[in-house]
Amino acid sequence: MRRPLMLSSWVAVLALAVVFVLLNSGLDTDYIIPKRLLRLAAMGLGGVCIAFSAIVFQSIAGNRILTPAIMGYESVYLLFQALLVWLLGTSSLMLMGQNGNFFASVLLMLAYSWVIHRWLFRDGRSNVYFLLLLGLVLTMVISTLTQFIQVTVSPGEFAVLQGYNEASFNRVRPGQLGYAAVLVLLVAGVMLRSRALLDVIALGREQALSLGVDYPRCVRQQLFLVAVLVAISTSLVGPTAFMGIFVANLAYALAGTTRHRATLPMASAVAVGLFILAQLLVEQVLNYRTTVTILINLICGGYFLALMIRTRGRA
Repeated sequence: MRRPLMLSSWVAVLALAVVFVLLNSGLDTDYIIPKRLLRLAAMGLGGVCIAFSAIVFQSIAGNRILTPAIMGYESVYLLFQALLVWLLGTSSLMLMGQNGNFFASVLLMLAYSWVIHRWLFRDGRSNVYFLLLLGLVLTMVISTLTQFIQVTVSPGEFAVLQGYNEASFNRVRPGQLGYAAVLVLLVAGVMLRSRALLDVIALGREQALSLGVDYPRCVRQQLFLVAVLVAISTSLVGPTAFMGIFVANLAYALAGTTRHRATLPMASAVAVGLFILAQLLVEQVLNYRTTVTILINLICGGYFLALMIRTRGRA
């Protein structure tokens, strides 16, 4: 575990945060700085959610090129937003309100997670690979249904739906952040306390059982916690497809170990720093001519492609 590097990573994140808040702000404490602090808090919570969920999910799946997005949580979120606009029009935004939409989205994704976990683990056995396959198929089906709804709505409603497809920190409200912060702290605290157990789970099912771990129960619990984090991050900032892969693999490389006591905080630093850097580029360099989603997908998607090519070359 490289403690100096981890400390340096968090110092760099703190420096980026200060630059983000103060750069070209004119020290306006009435509007500009409070708005930036709100976006910064959303970046922090979203980054921790993505980092913890990606690391734990990869430990359970035993694969470094998978993320919780393969389970279809983000697709369920987008389908819910599409159904709201399709059935109620853009007035659904006013009827439910920002907090109502946030809580409804989180509860729906958790219900989806509970159903598939309950069905697959009802006999006490944990078929993780079948779970991943089912998640992939459901993602494709739900995404197709969402696209069908999008082409049937009016251009104005389609523009609203497109906004939900992009990761954005501008639609976050203080109330949402408060509720999300409490949930994230609770879930992250449980995962950190379970870091030794996660190290054992990462060894594989047979090794974990031989070491006395109740593998099926632990997998169910950790997958539920992953679902909570993904639901919060998606409802708070929007979908982030490849970011989990980039964050997790960079954390493994920087930490120099796969032990969760090192990879979880390192991945959090990488995720938060990436969010801040992307938002800085969008606001200060590109003058909002692109979005955070495009930049993140460009960086993380390129890394994913390079990772696949490098892995294939070693095979």
